[in-house]
Amino acid sequence: MRATLIYGAGDVRVETVPDAAVQAPTDALVRVLVACICGSDLHPYHSMKPTEKGRTIGHEFVGVVEDVGRDVSTLAKGDVVIAPFAWSDGTCVFCREGLQTSCLHGGFWNAHGVGGGQAEAVRVPQADGTLVKVDVREDSALLPSLLTLSDVYGTGYHAARMAGVGPGTTVTVIGDGAVGLMAVLSAKRLGAENVILMGRHTARTDLGVVFGATHVVAERGEEGIALVRELTDGLGSHAVLEAVGYREAYDQALGVVRPGGVISRVGMPQYTDAPIGFASLFGRNIRLAGGPAPVRAYIEELLPDVLDGTVDPGRVFDSEIALDEVPAGYVAMDERRALKVLVKP
Repeated sequence: MRATLIYGAGDVRVETVPDAAVQAPTDALVRVLVACICGSDLHPYHSMKPTEKGRTIGHEFVGVVEDVGRDVSTLAKGDVVIAPFAWSDGTCVFCREGLQTSCLHGGFWNAHGVGGGQAEAVRVPQADGTLVKVDVREDSALLPSLLTLSDVYGTGYHAARMAGVGPGTTVTVIGDGAVGLMAVLSAKRLGAENVILMGRHTARTDLGVVFGATHVVAERGEEGIALVRELTDGLGSHAVLEAVGYREAYDQALGVVRPGGVISRVGMPQYTDAPIGFASLFGRNIRLAGGPAPVRAYIEELLPDVLDGTVDPGRVFDSEIALDEVPAGYVAMDERRALKVLVKP
């Protein structure tokens, strides 16, 4: 079968690899209908050290079950399924608490012998706990929106939930990538009164307005902070949803959050040191929240509005390519010529 491998920074290849297959009684084999390139995939694309063998990449996909292990009881051949970006058994103490990303018997794609989503097929461990069956056809027009439930929509929703967004709140979203736009959509759906989107790519921020942003601030740094402060009567935002992952975004979040507010971080952190002391957080009673989104916990909650067309999160995909074109897709996203690339094997 064909699959995408990354060999180092800027070196992505699509190659023939051994066919994925059921290995354990709890596995399922899923043929990929749609996958995509994630903004977080660009981190190894920028910084991964060269390797001789390469490794698989991709963690978002919707597909069709082709085979199941003998212990799989909730899925059958032909089922269309959504695969969250982490696999989990659904029964451990953390899964029962809605924190599937910390599953005691789970893990993440592209590690420990489990392949990635940018491929023709994927072996899915703990299939009963991981996969969510969806009653749609293989050629459904909803596939792009369903794919957002694999990561970006659930991650944006997680940012808003962890920040306590609700009616009457003022929210600032930092970052106009797919996760940032899904955070805008989620904040609006949760009842936020004002949603300020900080981003400088007009096509993206225009989509953010469609998703519910009430204001757009294109400026960065101190100028951007001052404008957000002006929009919030000098007080700052109740919730700041940081969807970038760089230290500059964290510093911006500190500048726009109000006393007693929450900074919810869902951008993959690319730094280890940042201020958390009296002057930055403690003295103003500011809380830090966020983390890897347990999107499996949110799929059933978010799915109905996707199925009935109330929301259309699939609009974040502005480019569609075949599997063999994935290396070019990485270039397009890295050069900001594409917001999010849909892959159809």
